[in-house]
Order: sequence, then structure tokens, then C-alpha cells
Amino acid sequence: MSTAEAFARLRELRLSDPGAIRTALDARARRPLVRGDGRLFIVAADHPARGALGVRNDGMAMADRYDLLERLTLALSRPGVDGVLGTPDIVEDLALLGALDGKVVVGSMNRGGLRGSVFEMDDRYTGYDVPAAMRDGLDATKLLLRVNLEDQATVRTLERTADAVTAASSARLPIMLEPFLSRWRDGRIVNDLTADAVITSIAIASGLGASSAYTWLKLPVVPEMDRVMKSTTLPTLLLGGDTDAAPEQTFEAWGAALELPGVHGLVVGRTLLYPPDGDVAAAVDIAAALVHGH
Repeated sequence: MSTAEAFARLRELRLSDPGAIRTALDARARRPLVRGDGRLFIVAADHPARGALGVRNDGMAMADRYDLLERLTLALSRPGVDGVLGTPDIVEDLALLGALDGKVVVGSMNRGGLRGSVFEMDDRYTGYDVPAAMRDGLDATKLLLRVNLEDQATVRTLERTADAVTAASSARLPIMLEPFLSRWRDGRIVNDLTADAVITSIAIASGLGASSAYTWLKLPVVPEMDRVMKSTTLPTLLLGGDTDAAPEQTFEAWGAALELPGVHGLVVGRTLLYPPDGDVAAAVDIAAALVHGH
């Protein structure tokens, strides 16, 4: 089936047979979250649901859903790619395209505090919850936790995050927390990427919920990463982010951080799906070799 035919079928199923989504998810061939070398390479595609469509200087790079799905299916087809992180719309598109068999699927709980909004720190969860993740047979879920000591909305986010961690632990569902210390600056939110701030965010996130048994961390690569990783015993994956650094510098930083105890892989999206030279397969293959060592 050609790409055009696959997309036409996807549109037709969404129009005339929405129950096909449940059928596709129920039929998905699953695998253990961790296997073999104990490492994970997850391609992230949860950005559009936050209204974050830009990559480097192109503010609408991720706006074309068909282009994004082509890039995702290509990435998922490459050796060493273990799975995908996405909101329900992305996961369901990929399920209907048959791209999720044998892959880890991490469901994004998403965040309501959209960038640039007056309610940016109101990070209530607007995507998957634990019951929905269990219903759809997902392998893990993920949430972003921005802690802003100058904004009262943070306490509600902390409470709801703790509830989500407790629910995930009760369901024996791994939950990945992506914590930051954040603050208002000139009317916008910025994350503090110093080692001390990341360590503090880890301490706060690690204590949330009635059990940390199924809690993972998703952390930025920052200076003094060795000291950062000494602040937690929780399994950790590294995030990519949208960077202006040269690809060689980015890969070098990832490679060094991947050697640290407790780091088990990468969760990267825009950097690999939209590389400067446009070669998605080559960028993904380099990252896969960094994670899995081949």
C-alpha cells in the first residue's frame, strides 16, 4: 500500500469506523518495556498538542500532520528504535497505520499550560490518564512537571501529579516525570537548566505520590550531568529538546550522558525528526547507535 493510500484509509476509518482505533490498539503486538540491554530509545511526538509546532527557525515545522506521520513511521522502522511517545491523536494515527507492532508506546498526559498563554503555569493534565493508558494497552505514561515557586498554580500541579503517580503505581504502570524548576521572565516561562536547579526538581518529583516504585525520570542534558545523576536512584531517560547546537555537539553530549550510571536511554523528537540536513533515517540511526551501542 502506498503512503497516499495508507493516509486515505486512515481518513476513511476516522470518518466511518472510529471503532477501528480500538481494534487496532487491542490487536497491537506488545513487547516488554525493558529488554535485552536494558536501554530504551523512544521517539517523542507530543509537541503538537502543546501548540509547540516550531523547530529551530521554522515556527510551523510540525504543522503538516501527514509529513509528521511519514517522519514518525520512518523513524519507527529503523533498527534500535524502541517506541514512541505521543498524545492520543498521534498514537491512534500510528495504530491505524500499523506502525506500533512490537514497539513501546508511551502516552503523554499533556499539559494545559500552553506556552505564551496567561494560564501557562496551570499545568492540569489534558491527555491520557492512567485508566485510559491501561484501556489502550500502553506501556508507560509521561507528564511534564514545571515547579514555579512564584506561581500559586504550581501547588495544584504538584497535587495532581502526586495523584497520577499514585494511580500509576497502583496500576503497575511506569510513569515518566519530566521535572523543571521554572520561573516567569519578561512575561514568559523559562526553565532553569543549571545542575542545582535540575537536582532540586528531581528531589521534588521523586517524592510525589504514595509510591515511587514505577516512577521514571526524563531529564535534560545539562552541565555537571554526573552530579545530577548522583541525586537519584530512579531509572532515567534523557530528553532532546529543540536546540540550535550543531548535530555533532548534540550527539557528543548525549553520548557522554548515556555513559552515566542510572541513564537508560533517550526520548528525543524534533532534533531527530527534523534534522538540519533533512535525513531523518541517518539522524535516528546515529542516536540508536549511541543508545544501543551498535
